[in-house]
Amino acid sequence: MGVQRLMTRRRISGVTTARARSLRCAMTDAEHLLWRALRGKQLNGHRFRRQHPIGKYIADFACIEQKIVIELDGGQHQEQQVYDGQRSTFLAAQGWEILRFWNNDVLNNLDGVLSVIAKEVTGAPPS
Repeated sequence: MGVQRLMTRRRISGVTTARARSLRCAMTDAEHLLWRALRGKQLNGHRFRRQHPIGKYIADFACIEQKIVIELDGGQHQEQQVYDGQRSTFLAAQGWEILRFWNNDVLNNLDGVLSVIAKEVTGAPPS
């Protein structure tokens, strides 16, 4: 019974999964640029997923093995700070570390962003 309950809690709703798929098709320029640098284990051999569902939320990028979420924020995030706070609280409670970057940082300083991500992924203990 306990195992069945654990599996039920981890199941992602079909709506969230469908939304994640749709977001993968509509990535921003900053998300495209970062994804090209992260995909295929290009960053120190770590695997990242894009638009990865975690509970009812969808992380822009996630390294499952290290439990690190990368969020890219554009202008719309100024207006949804309460939502972002709730989301960050939920993810942290699930054991995820959250790295946030502005879209402009990715577009104008990709090497700097990748350096911060590499440092965090390398220094993070495995899950």
